[in-house]
Amino acid sequence: MSPSFLFFILFLIKEMSSSSSANSFEDSKYKTDLLTVGLSSCCWKTPSSSPTPQSPPKRLLVATPVEEGEYPVVMLLHGYLLYNSFYSQLMLHVSSHGFIVIAPQLYSIAGPDTMDEIKSTVEILDWLSAGLNHFLPPQVTPNLSKLALSGHSRGGKTAFSVALKKFGYSSDLKISALIGIDPVDGMGKGKQTPPPVLTYEPNSFDLDKMPVLVIGSGLGEISPNLLFPPCAPPGVNHRDFFRECQGPAWHFVAKDYGHLDMLDDDTEGIRGKISYYLCKNGEERRPMRRFVGGSIVAFLMAYLEGDDSELVKIKDKSHEGVPVEIQEFEVKN
Repeated sequence: MSPSFLFFILFLIKEMSSSSSANSFEDSKYKTDLLTVGLSSCCWKTPSSSPTPQSPPKRLLVATPVEEGEYPVVMLLHGYLLYNSFYSQLMLHVSSHGFIVIAPQLYSIAGPDTMDEIKSTVEILDWLSAGLNHFLPPQVTPNLSKLALSGHSRGGKTAFSVALKKFGYSSDLKISALIGIDPVDGMGKGKQTPPPVLTYEPNSFDLDKMPVLVIGSGLGEISPNLLFPPCAPPGVNHRDFFRECQGPAWHFVAKDYGHLDMLDDDTEGIRGKISYYLCKNGEERRPMRRFVGGSIVAFLMAYLEGDDSELVKIKDKSHEGVPVEIQEFEVKN
């Protein structure tokens, strides 16, 4: 075998490998671990002679690559009355592409008012600079100059509230990107949960050119049965959030999938079992979860890492790996 032919074969193997790992809708090359950081947890990196780092304000679930390196950070805020553990498969998907994903448990029981969640989110963001590094594996470093804030359902409303600095709470950390996963601002127009985020003025969200991704569910506006209302009602859902965004902003809607279809396949406990019946659902969760995870990865790779190849393929409808039918697609530049 000639050296040139051998080089050609190695080149093809490398290209096939990189192409495979680059598909944002599949798990990628980074090995990951799922960590629980409690209110009294200690740490990986602090020598015994050093002061114990302050624990986070809320219990955290952290999906992190385990290979040595510096990685962007994504905070994921859970939906109403859900547990952060219900998002573990989604978190590991995103983390496998080279991101540290942090999901706080903001509350166990909550009323309609979201001010406590907004305040807690800011407190956790402020804790990250001094605290996060101590609770990660020793070889892993968080890059907080590349920080994305995301949230699902009511957590999406909270994420927008924090990014907009609307209600007197703001973090010293700069948020580089914002993601709303089927965000919801209440039960309907005129029935927003306090404090309301939507103003019903197009392009009214002043985020200082922060890139935004809004993901919607095609079935979220449909009632699952006669007992329950829609989980993402018209007038307070993803369309309304995107309508108020300025560019750059992206809006994807997955057809035939519901408001909770990005959760884990098996969500345990009473709340986990109820999650299968509260909303109109698709046939299975995995495709929607892959779609949400892949869209987040493509968006963050474009705006945090400067690689827009996956996002462009989604935009051009040339991506062969999209696991759902995209019902709606909009971009504001």
